[in-house]
Amino acid sequence: MSISYGWRAPFRSVEAEALHAEGFGHEPGDEDWWGRLNAHSLGWVCARRERDGALVGLVNVAWDGAAHAFLLDTVVAEAERSHGVGRELVRHAVEGARAAGCDWLHVDYEPHLAGFYARTPGLRPTQAGLVPLR
Repeated sequence: MSISYGWRAPFRSVEAEALHAEGFGHEPGDEDWWGRLNAHSLGWVCARRERDGALVGLVNVAWDGAAHAFLLDTVVAEAERSHGVGRELVRHAVEGARAAGCDWLHVDYEPHLAGFYARTPGLRPTQAGLVPLR
């Protein structure tokens, strides 16, 4: 199956919300993903199935406006998991952050995702902290 990847590629908020809802286990809402990412992100990577153009993966690359970029909301459609789509999303995100002049790319992840991120070239685990606000 052919998948194409695009840095800062166009997408519709409704398709991003549907993908996010599937990946993170919530009901789809009316989140303005396009507006949010354009307002607050260095970039993002979209993965699309070439045969029908369906959005099957998305990762947001937020940043501090200088040296630090952050991977957020990495998500792959269930039907496309375990085929390298997530790995390619992260690879393209790394390239995009590097090309933008960032020095660091951070990613926090839950323990069940450690195996996935351990296979990311160049990623070295660090300790991080988290304060739940809700």
